Amino acid sequence: MKAVLGEIASPALDLNHALGQCARGDRAALRAIYDIEAPRMLGVAMRLLRRRALAEEAVHDTFLQVWRKADSFDPARGDARSWLYAILRNRALNILRGETRTDLVEDFEPMGLASDEENAETVMMRLSDTGSLKRCLERLEPSRRQAITLAYIHGLSHGELAGRLGVPLGTIKSWIRRSLLALRECMA
Repeated sequence: MKAVLGEIASPALDLNHALGQCARGDRAALRAIYDIEAPRMLGVAMRLLRRRALAEEAVHDTFLQVWRKADSFDPARGDARSWLYAILRNRALNILRGETRTDLVEDFEPMGLASDEENAETVMMRLSDTGSLKRCLERLEPSRRQAITLAYIHGLSHGELAGRLGVPLGTIKSWIRRSLLALRECMA
């Protein structure tokens, strides 16, 4: 199949032909599309999802969808590559939406998702006693300080913070915003 794809000059035509072959059940055509597009698709998915495992899942799901729906591709309606990346984008957005909902469960820690990393208070204690950041962080309420530390040192998303701290997502967003404003004012 690679030889057939290599004979066609335009990458769009390569993909158009390969998608037509997929629609007829040609697994080699799907493999050729995968070989051509998967690395770029993984990069796009990484930018959208920011986690390799989720990006790989999105690319995998995209190729499953391509295999199942290749017959719905119409070259008269658009470019094959655009069709592929639209499927990827929609899958990545669905993963993001679904992940937010699953992060907001009540029993976040018992699910085995607790981190072995240092907790927020341990990180706080390691800051220099004379440092202005430590002084400003100490002025925040403990729950807000913990949210800021988990977000900026451990890289947790708002949804992950809400699940871990057992607080509604909107509250977490407000805490982060107000805490950052307070830190900015204190550090000035």
